[in-house]
Amino acid sequence: MKYARLTKEQFEEMHQEFINFLATQSITADEWEKIKKEKPQVAEEEMDIFSDLIWEGVLTKVEYLEHFSPNQIFLFQITAATINLIAIKVENEAIDITTREGYSWLQNNLMDDSVNIYTSTKAMSDDRNKDIFALVKQGANITKGELYRYFENVVQD
Repeated sequence: MKYARLTKEQFEEMHQEFINFLATQSITADEWEKIKKEKPQVAEEEMDIFSDLIWEGVLTKVEYLEHFSPNQIFLFQITAATINLIAIKVENEAIDITTREGYSWLQNNLMDDSVNIYTSTKAMSDDRNKDIFALVKQGANITKGELYRYFENVVQD
């Protein structure tokens, strides 16, 4: 398995897609029930293959990621060749930017001495999707990039 198995909830949400996936392998609903009972290893493999296909499709479309922690925000822009990072770090321990109040403080105090903004660019490896998945596994969320673009303007000014 290249990525990670989808959760039970994700499988439930993708019920129809999974049925279609099984159908492409000529597996009917009855046959699937039989496989689950008699050959659980085969069922697990099918679920893993389906999970990887879904992840591959999702990761291929990713352009932006965000990762929040109590005192840092990591904003990633994914291009064909690079991963661009804008990191915002709040040096004030009393501020937790994962809370509404803390995030509001950050918005109003971007130029405060306790707020540091860094940028970095890293070359994409040969396996773009695996690079992105590693960030997702560490807690990054796929986004549309509004926050990245906002801070991109901040660092350019």
